[in-house]
Amino acid sequence: MDATETAGTINAWHAGTWAERVGLVMVSASREEVTARVVIQAHHRQPQGIVHGGVYASIVESVASIGAALDAMTKGKTIVGLDNHTSFVHAAREGTLHATGTPVTRGSRTQLWDVVLRDDAQKVVASGRVRLLVLDPDASVAGGSLVARHTPP
Repeated sequence: MDATETAGTINAWHAGTWAERVGLVMVSASREEVTARVVIQAHHRQPQGIVHGGVYASIVESVASIGAALDAMTKGKTIVGLDNHTSFVHAAREGTLHATGTPVTRGSRTQLWDVVLRDDAQKVVASGRVRLLVLDPDASVAGGSLVARHTPP
């Protein structure tokens, strides 16, 4: 399965989840790079009319998590986010946000991913770095197991 087909599979998995509600659409997804887009809508904006910073941070978290998960799945593992440092660089009001995530490091216990969000003019609107914990499949998180909803692509 190539990166575009993997993205399509992930988009199908997102039905009924936060990602679908926010409008996050995967364009391509592999353990080397994840690209996604979100068309800015009224519910993404704060009262001043610009995209809320939480939208940027959540896109950064999602893109990094998908890339890290695709890598971890090759080893029979799963991941959870540990921290997310997102910087808001330039305000956006309309158009499409384009996200690109790439790994900085993929260790046996943690991964670090960088994500850059750009507007339609390719101007950077936000950038972030997410650190993720690599877990064994039987690890307990929040009092339960992280059961995969779907078979890895």
